[in-house]
Amino acid sequence: QVQLVESGGGLVQAGGSLRLSCAASGRTFSRYYMGWFRQAPGRERVFVAAKSYNGGTTLYADSVKGRFTISTDYAKNTVYLQMNSLRPEDTAVYYCAAPPDSDTYFYYTPPTDNQRYDYWGQGTQVTVSS
Repeated sequence: QVQLVESGGGLVQAGGSLRLSCAASGRTFSRYYMGWFRQAPGRERVFVAAKSYNGGTTLYADSVKGRFTISTDYAKNTVYLQMNSLRPEDTAVYYCAAPPDSDTYFYYTPPTDNQRYDYWGQGTQVTVSS
């Protein structure tokens, strides 16, 4: 059974940095793309970043491009989201997500639609103060 556990959230001042981690288990994650999403209070869950199974493609939402970096350590089955130059509008619960079993070695650009992901972590709160 696939399980995802996020950590690393917290309270930080604007301009600061945080690194989120997503520890994954239950499958060989190097065969799958992975994504990060976030959800602010009263708003829908939106795409933040994704990385292809072979690491050749990374995608970012326009709002985080140049500030956030997604990376993976397959030896540890862990996905990271390095967040720099944080802004108050980055405040949200952050979720990592994994695709369905059928998307092994997904050849195309990783999806940004949250409905394309079947497995979700419990989320980690990031709060950026001004």
